[in-house]
Amino acid sequence: MKPEDMPEFYCPVPINQYASVMLAHGGGGKLMHELIESLFLPLFSNPSLAARHDGAVLEFGAHKLAFTTDSYVVHPIFFPGGDIGTLAVNGTINDLAMCGARPLYLSAGFILEEGLPMETLKRVVESMSRAASEAGVQLVTGDTKVVDRGKGDGIYINTAGIGIVQAGRSIAPAGVIPGDAVLLSGDIGRHGIAIMAVREGLAFESAIESDCAPVAEPVLALIEAGIEIHCLRDLTRGGLASALVEIAEAARIHVGIQEAAIPVREDVRGACEILGFDPLYVANEGRFVAFVPSRDTERALALMRSHPLGAGASLIGSVTRDPAGLVTMRSSIGASRIVDMLSGEQLPRIC
Repeated sequence: MKPEDMPEFYCPVPINQYASVMLAHGGGGKLMHELIESLFLPLFSNPSLAARHDGAVLEFGAHKLAFTTDSYVVHPIFFPGGDIGTLAVNGTINDLAMCGARPLYLSAGFILEEGLPMETLKRVVESMSRAASEAGVQLVTGDTKVVDRGKGDGIYINTAGIGIVQAGRSIAPAGVIPGDAVLLSGDIGRHGIAIMAVREGLAFESAIESDCAPVAEPVLALIEAGIEIHCLRDLTRGGLASALVEIAEAARIHVGIQEAAIPVREDVRGACEILGFDPLYVANEGRFVAFVPSRDTERALALMRSHPLGAGASLIGSVTRDPAGLVTMRSSIGASRIVDMLSGEQLPRIC
């Protein structure tokens, strides 16, 4: 292949140059996946990392603890439906929930740019306090650092979380098996489009707000009802498509989904068409997929729909053995295509 024929995001560089490539293309998608697989996993190899999940599940006496961490660099820091503070709390809570855990405690690390208005910081911290209180978690430790003016874009936040695993069985990508149903908790794409609208100064006929919310309650309801959950994944950076591809590759199974079954609000769909985005790859902050045995499909959907955050839950696909490691989607007109990760991100700085 000649250089001029290479895809837009193709970059034939060794692994030690991946970091600069990812920054140039938004910091996520296939390049980030390859970086994790090629650099971090081999050097920090252990069973918890090998699970390739949203958090680590650790044995602690008679209990299992879930532990996770995430960093938030969203731009702008205030957006319809939330801000960087609510995002930092809910995002970490959701990662714990994806491990089948009840979230309990959070830490917070603040990277503050010199000159950040105190009113801005106060508003963010107040948002974090409200979000933590509403979710029933406590922020118990933290740290602050200040960087030079022009070096931090206002504020970055890192949060880590600990929870107690409630599920009696392991909930992780490796648990997905042929015959599982793929359930989606609600409509997709609102978070990314809400941020894009503010970032670019776009105005749509109807207000599009982020779906940012803690999803622990509907997840714990499934667990407490005895639903045999094989895997959970929240649909953040990379959206629904990237989450399903990661699971299919980790479990070495095939995930087949139906385009017509995936709920996308009309205003979000219209915005995606105008902006040239695919809703499958747009980030969400209050949505998740659940892999459950087909026999539990209807009961699981009823439980999810009984909670406001799962009112739009739907069955979007199923799992088969082959072709292993692939996700395919049947379109509304009956054609099938492979769903892959993007080389970069449609929307960088989204979380």
